[in-house]
Formats: sequence, structure tokens, C-alpha cells
Amino acid sequence: MDDVASRCIEIIAKSKSIPPESVRLDSTFEELNIDSLDKINISFEVEEAFNIEIPDDALGSLKTVGDVVEGVKMLQQKKAATATGNPASATS
Repeated sequence: MDDVASRCIEIIAKSKSIPPESVRLDSTFEELNIDSLDKINISFEVEEAFNIEIPDDALGSLKTVGDVVEGVKMLQQKKAATATGNPASATS
């Protein structure tokens, strides 16, 4: 498991006061009893941890821990592409 996945799992586990070992990439938010308010709080923590901005409309599409990890990786790639002055790759 990579650093992004580990950090996302830690954030989610901490937010629900559950052991990180019980959170898997394929764990659904429903299984973890994560409601819409929890999603918002988790998104703030993830944004701060990775220095990214999660679009509000993206929260509704997140259903699993793996979705969060993939979203973070995608936003990091877009941010890196924009930072290197190559906005074309940020949109692809």
C-alpha cells in the first residue's frame, strides 16, 4: 500500500474512531457508517493533509476508501501538471 492510501486510511479511521486495520481500500462508506457530514469532515482533513482542493461536486461520487485515494492521486497529478506550467496535461 502506498503513502497516499495509508494516509487516507488513517484519516478515515481517526474520523470514525476505528482501528486503521479495519479500513480497506474496498471498504464502502456505508460499511464504515460514514454519512454526508463525515464525508465533508474527512474531505477537509484530506485537503489539509495533501494540500489539495477537492471539488464540492466530487464528494457525492465517493463511495469507497479507494475512491478517495484515487481522487487524491488525480488531484495531485493535476496540481503537479499545473505547477510545471503544462496546463494541457492538467485537463486530460
